[in-house]
Amino acid sequence: MLVDVASGLSRRGHNVTIISSDPLGQSSYYPLNGNVQHICLGIGNVTGSSSFSDAVRRMVGYRRMIGEIRPDVVIAFMHSTYLPLGIALLGKRTPIIASEHIGPEHYQSRWLERMLLQLTPLIASKITVVTDQILRSYSRWLRSRMTVVPNPVSFTAKRKQVTSHEDTGRVRILLSVGRLAPQKNQQCLIAAFSEISHKFPNWKLRILGEGELRGALEQQVFDLGLNHKVELPGAVSDVSQEYLRADLFVLPSTYESFGLATAEALLHGLPAIGFADCPGTNTLIRNNENGILVDGPNRVHALATALGQLMANPQELQRLSEGSTERLEKMFDVNTVLDSWEMLIFQVARPNRE
Repeated sequence: MLVDVASGLSRRGHNVTIISSDPLGQSSYYPLNGNVQHICLGIGNVTGSSSFSDAVRRMVGYRRMIGEIRPDVVIAFMHSTYLPLGIALLGKRTPIIASEHIGPEHYQSRWLERMLLQLTPLIASKITVVTDQILRSYSRWLRSRMTVVPNPVSFTAKRKQVTSHEDTGRVRILLSVGRLAPQKNQQCLIAAFSEISHKFPNWKLRILGEGELRGALEQQVFDLGLNHKVELPGAVSDVSQEYLRADLFVLPSTYESFGLATAEALLHGLPAIGFADCPGTNTLIRNNENGILVDGPNRVHALATALGQLMANPQELQRLSEGSTERLEKMFDVNTVLDSWEMLIFQVARPNRE
């Protein structure tokens, strides 16, 4: 999302610089527009938790670099960046847009982050969230500075063609995309798949992503005897091809601010399954139109039942794959999203350089 927005704004003539803590000389995982400057601070471990000293060093680096660049506005993505950035820029006149990409559920068990989040209106001119649903779930104090800017969704013009004719010789793929983290609930998905995998010998579960739960998920797969049926390939840069190769998409998250992977899957013509009580998922999947919203007290069994029903019914997979994506294309088209970002930037940017 950051790459799409930064590259899009650069193509529209804005001077865009990205500052990250990546190792010195590190190139962007996703390709950036050639006019976007990428500055790597080389501070700390970007794949794990940061130490207090790393946080302080990063704040010093932010203040120094932003002082040199003298931008009209700074956009900081996620609370782990915009909170220390706000502290780093105290006393400066550079306006900050804090871009939040998670819902309040994330902070329920994180009391310190929840407390620090309340300081955001004091350091940021605006806070962006990705949906009206998420905006309404925050406190009135935070909502006073919030505005909705959807995420752009990258997708190919080519939609997957799902056939209703069963090809028993082809391996079929149940795809899930997301960080290997508790929020994404992949343990539930693996357990659900284990309940039905013996009925579908030509189906494999492929979970894309990387995160702190890799070891636990690999152990779960081993314990259930699913090594030959479940793949954990890690992060993949060309996710579009993964959607086109897959037959069914599933995201078992307990909460989402915006189900980017779900939106991408639907726009590629993949039917999708998710939980009906998951914010971010239940706004994208329309039950029995482009996918299935799962409900029930036993989440593993309910998910297994829904998966089994679709995996056994290629005609239903085809019908759901043909659901209209016009609504999603209009909402999350990159040019529409860039228009929103430009309006917000012009609204908060300082009118004159110092």
